[in-house]
Amino acid sequence: MKAIRVLFTILSFGLLSAPVFADDMAPDVLVKKVTDEVLAVVRADKDLQNGNTKKAIDLVETKVLPHFNFTRMTALALGREWSKTSAEQKTRLTNEFRILLVRTYSNALTAYKDQTVEYKPFKMQAGETDVTVRTLVHQTNGKHIGLDYALDKQADGWKVYDVVVAGVSLVTNYRESFTQEIRANGVDGLISTLAAKNKGLEAAAAGKK
Repeated sequence: MKAIRVLFTILSFGLLSAPVFADDMAPDVLVKKVTDEVLAVVRADKDLQNGNTKKAIDLVETKVLPHFNFTRMTALALGREWSKTSAEQKTRLTNEFRILLVRTYSNALTAYKDQTVEYKPFKMQAGETDVTVRTLVHQTNGKHIGLDYALDKQADGWKVYDVVVAGVSLVTNYRESFTQEIRANGVDGLISTLAAKNKGLEAAAAGKK
């Protein structure tokens, strides 16, 4: 879980820019462009650095979401259970999972500590629709963390459907906890648990104001 906490801190600084012409960009170009842009924004924004939760949430809502395939992320996180859920449950699960990630990203966004990103060489075969863009995050403590983005090609451009930090997959990490919850309380129980967690995060954010 420590690796995942680090992931949220770092991931908040990647893919946080408006999707202008994103459908025309190669995946590695997209990752580099938007990461570089957001690093400049965060470095200059004192409100974000001082923990302005509302501003962080607004930034994530408007800039992060267009670059993520939340339906596929949720399906991967549920694994085999996804095919057993109803259309309504899938919609509710995807929505609650999206809210959870937005809240988590926004909290991490305020923890920026001058990390820098190194982009690894990228090669893609003609016609490929599923690729991985690899980066290395240099932290202020001198340690380096591998951060890989798995993207698939959609009609409106490349979308992230998983992130792997230091060898730990975001969706795989959630799959374990989701599976345990479903075994104990069913799919509706998982939805209720996610909804309760989201309300708790919302209340905590409101308490900071």
